[in-house]
Amino acid sequence: MAGPVGRPRPRVGIKDVAREAGVSFGTVSNVLNRPEIVSEGTRSRDLEVIDSLGYVRAEGARLRGWASRVIAVMVLDMANPFFTALASGVEQAAREADLGVMVCTGAHDPAEAARHLSLITSHQVRGAVLASGEEVGRTVAAFRRNAVPFVVADQYAPQPAACSVGIDDVAGGRAAVRHLLERGHRSLAYVSGPDRLQQVRDRRRGARTAISESGLPSTALRELPCDTLTVTAGKDAGHRVLGLSERPTAVFCANDLLALGVLQALYEAGLRVPDDIAVVGYDDIVFTASAVVPLTSVRRPASAMGRQAGRLLIEDTAHGTRHTHRHVVLQPGLVVRRSTLAAPAR
Repeated sequence: MAGPVGRPRPRVGIKDVAREAGVSFGTVSNVLNRPEIVSEGTRSRDLEVIDSLGYVRAEGARLRGWASRVIAVMVLDMANPFFTALASGVEQAAREADLGVMVCTGAHDPAEAARHLSLITSHQVRGAVLASGEEVGRTVAAFRRNAVPFVVADQYAPQPAACSVGIDDVAGGRAAVRHLLERGHRSLAYVSGPDRLQQVRDRRRGARTAISESGLPSTALRELPCDTLTVTAGKDAGHRVLGLSERPTAVFCANDLLALGVLQALYEAGLRVPDDIAVVGYDDIVFTASAVVPLTSVRRPASAMGRQAGRLLIEDTAHGTRHTHRHVVLQPGLVVRRSTLAAPAR
């Protein structure tokens, strides 16, 4: 039951966490400061309690003056050039406002996300841009519970009372497959990623829309799912493409890392791209133009998205201003290169 209006909620302390988790004060302290010495089961259970109670450390209060000029950006994986570009865009927006940026990676891991939130909150960071993939709902709830301003990037905000900057991935998937159909391909494969990712589902939806609009049966597009969006997963998918009894003449991949892996598998098997099989990627990361066969890809304006998200966050947290939450949708664009510029082999 909610307390009286205007009364601040009592601050949660380590003792409250220890009592709720059924462990000692020292165990909780070790989970926060020396997690490597705590068993995985205990650490996981304590982190769940920390998250549910909304506990954060307050040792950063003395840094309030410094931290008020810092914004954070949480991304899935800085090893993916897409997220590097997104973080760079946030940094550009921060530089324009004479602010600094704290970059947090590994947001797909609940324990890492909780640790980042603790750092962001305890050091009084001004706000955060969240590009945290499938965990965005959980992350948003935690940030809202701790009264940390945020903007969601790379997808729509799950709640209306926050800004978001996304990209129309349905349109992107449709454009990729329409391009292949216009090149004469009638047997295609979609190398997809984890289905829990909205972006993967949207690109599939766009691809299937293009197939439907062409009048072809749905079987003209076969899906080869991958557990991760990595080059290794793409190479494995490439081997699966090669093993199909009726090999497709074109492959559309859910991101460029998958597409680069597919290219590796095809090249090692002696197939010619695009003469034997065409390949389209997604994101248009920096490596696509310099691949052994320059890769046709759907460009997602990652830097522009980060810059827009950063500006919205700065506007939202500016003192003395009235801010209206906005939901910005950027449009992707197809960049055609040599990996599709040939007629199908059959």
